[in-house]
Amino acid sequence: MPESKPKLAITIRELNGVDELKQVRSLETEVWDLADIDALALPLAVASLEAGAIWLGAFDDNKMAGFAFAFPALTKGHLTFHSHQLAVRPEYRDSDLGYKLKLAQRDCVLAIQPGESGIAGGVPDSRTSAFRINRIAEITWTFDPLQSKNAHLNFFKLGVISDNYKVDLYGPETSSILHRNGTDRLWVRWPITSRRVADRLNKKTANLRTEILDALSTVQPLILFGGDGRPVRADLDAALRRQRVAIEVPSEINSIERTDAELAREWRLATRWAFTESIKAGFHVAEFCRTIRGQQGPGAYLLEKGRVEERVPELGW
Repeated sequence: MPESKPKLAITIRELNGVDELKQVRSLETEVWDLADIDALALPLAVASLEAGAIWLGAFDDNKMAGFAFAFPALTKGHLTFHSHQLAVRPEYRDSDLGYKLKLAQRDCVLAIQPGESGIAGGVPDSRTSAFRINRIAEITWTFDPLQSKNAHLNFFKLGVISDNYKVDLYGPETSSILHRNGTDRLWVRWPITSRRVADRLNKKTANLRTEILDALSTVQPLILFGGDGRPVRADLDAALRRQRVAIEVPSEINSIERTDAELAREWRLATRWAFTESIKAGFHVAEFCRTIRGQQGPGAYLLEKGRVEERVPELGW
């Protein structure tokens, strides 16, 4: 009987100083194959750490296996955090490390408590403030909606929600291997103090997948797979008259990009059209579900008509 691999003893903690931020730069360059112009400048990383950003590292002994970076932001006049980067080395991606880094990021934000003349809660002095703030209840970030594995993590496991699609957010192309097909992004909101998120994190999702699949079965997708693997656009006016819209995406867009750049671009333009037109018509992206259990895809987004605050009251500032 083959021996089972020993369980990885990964430690996640806040980073400390220039040397560890240099490890971040090395890791991001390796994971995303970045040119210097697209890598995060070390002086900016140091300044952001000193100014109150959250820099987390996941360590396998002394080796950095992954990191997550979030900085303070203002959303409609409220203090939030924006999670700008998260990367995991390829050999650690089957250990749920991205999920664990997100949970650690949430814990750090929740530890920042409001106060009259500062922020209490045992966090570094660099995060103190001279003015009163409200409890921080939201983390935002962006991701490529064609990446089905990330969509599953973000919507199904973490409970994000979105009503904001950004076309070529970082320009039409960067040096990253993940940015050769445009840089369209969904801007997602993670309401970290909401019941929606608490249910996801407490694994109260036994019936969630069935419920989403049932909903998807009653919706004519705005984008669906054709018999030849190409995206097929449905009638926009007919779709937007309904309460729900679905958008299907490939199971592995990276493979398509490597073997058929033209087809990958076709998927980008089709889904860009579907997301932008749906959101403009008053829909928000509520869920994502893989159509085959336990695999990365194919998958489908479920969009619902209405404001995100109606689904997540905790976002109603």
